[in-house]
Parts: sequence; C-alpha cells; structure tokens
Amino acid sequence: MEKRNRSSEREAFRLIEEMLQLMESRSLLELELEHGGMRIRLKKASPAQGPHVVEYIAGTPQAVTPAPATPQAKAAEESLRRVIIKSPMVGTLYRAPAPDAPPFVEVGQDVEEGQVVCIIEAMKLMNEIKSDVAGRIVDIFVESGEAVEFGQSLFAIEPR
Repeated sequence: MEKRNRSSEREAFRLIEEMLQLMESRSLLELELEHGGMRIRLKKASPAQGPHVVEYIAGTPQAVTPAPATPQAKAAEESLRRVIIKSPMVGTLYRAPAPDAPPFVEVGQDVEEGQVVCIIEAMKLMNEIKSDVAGRIVDIFVESGEAVEFGQSLFAIEPR
C-alpha cells in the first residue's frame, strides 16, 4: 500500500513539473488536469509571478472547500469592482469649475453617469471629463492644477 502511495506521489510530481513547463512555454495563467483519479490545478497569482500549486487531490475527486478570503484577496476583489476614470488627453486638471468654487466631486460622494468630475485644460480649451458609470468616488489620484498625461488614472469609482 505504501509503495502505491509513493508511486502516485511521484506521478503527481512528474505531472506538476510537466504542467509547469507547459504553462511557461505557452504563457498560460491557469491549468487543470484530471488523470488517474487525481486532480491537479495550477494557477499564477498574477501574470508577473510564477505559477504555484493551488490544489492537489489524490484519489477520487472531492469537493474542495474554499479557503477563507485573506485581506489581500478582499482588496483585490474590491479593486476589480472599481472603474478607473483615466485622462483622455494631456493637460492641466482642475477639480473645480473656478478657483473659489467647491470641487466637482470628493471621495465618498455619489456620482451619476455623465456627471462632470473635473476639467482638463488643453491648448487653452476647457474639456469636461464625465463619469462613465453611476457609483461612489472611492479615490482621487490627482490634485487640482496638476499636469496629467494621456491614460493617467484620475478617479476610482465603485459602481452601483
């Protein structure tokens, strides 16, 4: 019996090595294999990191209870729900319509789709930047009067 377990462990390690090589050669983010009563699933935590073993179940396939969410997993899940408003142009960002006026939006404020969140001045023209979604402002990445680049993150919105 012990010899059989060692044999299946060696087989599992061999399969894992082959799967790792396959993932690297094909730039795969996730790979799952069921073979001979065992299931092996490999998944990269992110494209920048290497693969790691998520599950290895020897014998008959069983239901796997998910691990409790870690603070990092919860933060990653929350960040996936956020919509980032990015600068559509190079220019100077203004958070208010005039120097003495209140800002268009603040962190924690609800916004509607199409609502103006800031102005970007480019070539002496004032361009209104509007929200693409309805939701709540959860982060502001730039201050009024700062120069912004094309594609730079300006605001994070958690959609409703």
